[in-house]
Amino acid sequence: MREVLYTINHQHAGKRLDIFLSEHTIHLTRSQIKKLINENLVQVNTVPARPSQRVKKGDVVAVHLQEPRKAEIEAENIPLDSIYEDEHIVVVNKPAGMVVHPAVGNYSGTLVNALLFHCSFLSGVGGVLRPGIVHRLDKGTSGVLVVAKNDSAHQSLSLQFKNRSVRKVYSALVYGKMEKDEGTIAQNIGRHFSDRKRMSTTTRKGRAAVTHWKVIAHCDSLSLLEVSIQTGRTHQIRVHFSSLNHPVVGDAVYSRKRAGLLIQNELLAKKIDSLKRPFLHARVLGFYHPHDNSYREFTAPLPHELQDIVSIIEKAQC
Repeated sequence: MREVLYTINHQHAGKRLDIFLSEHTIHLTRSQIKKLINENLVQVNTVPARPSQRVKKGDVVAVHLQEPRKAEIEAENIPLDSIYEDEHIVVVNKPAGMVVHPAVGNYSGTLVNALLFHCSFLSGVGGVLRPGIVHRLDKGTSGVLVVAKNDSAHQSLSLQFKNRSVRKVYSALVYGKMEKDEGTIAQNIGRHFSDRKRMSTTTRKGRAAVTHWKVIAHCDSLSLLEVSIQTGRTHQIRVHFSSLNHPVVGDAVYSRKRAGLLIQNELLAKKIDSLKRPFLHARVLGFYHPHDNSYREFTAPLPHELQDIVSIIEKAQC
């Protein structure tokens, strides 16, 4: 166990304990915090806490976190496309098809399994199943992802994501011709009311989500976009464009369209119909380095299966 201590000041006095912890640098969800409290792993002034407990000025909150190396997650010799690495962080180009961290049904072959083999230590703030993981990309999404090697780096990066100071730029190909050259989608996102594996913009318990987009090229019934997200909700880009009836090409969850029925260019239609992943790639990630606070920006080129499609679009001169 590793202990993290917080001292309550006047600004946070009177808040519920679980809300206070969720608002601070521990990279845990409210449900994970409640679980820790219920397991007596959170104490206030050395006394086991309650989730609804209100904190007072001067209270000392102790959170006991398990070290990630004690988890039954095996290190696996899986190749990693490392973009940058130092003693604080590692930046990787995640391939499509790789899950970021272990969960039910995916306890091997994940990015975490690969990282545990390649790195001597990872931050433990994210818990035993998510060592070093500050943010995620969907399984089918490729591109730049930063991982924390120590708790200080993890807390700094988590705060930047929370404060929305991280630059996140994606390349996306969507069905249909966008009505404008650029725009912003500001629609709340939450769990779908009947399918818990999907997200929706029509849920009553959605959270704020903002997506900015710009058209790079049009071809047949397709739009190649540069997308930047101000927030980082689950499936955000995929859900937002699906809500506009411009679903991401290759997305089996939020789109049922087939290129062959929409696109006149036979080679382009064939390439898209054979795509086994969404055309969504995290191309740029920019943040302030946790150690020296210098702004760093990292890029990942389009994977060949996506670049092949872009090359056809460029040659077609639509």
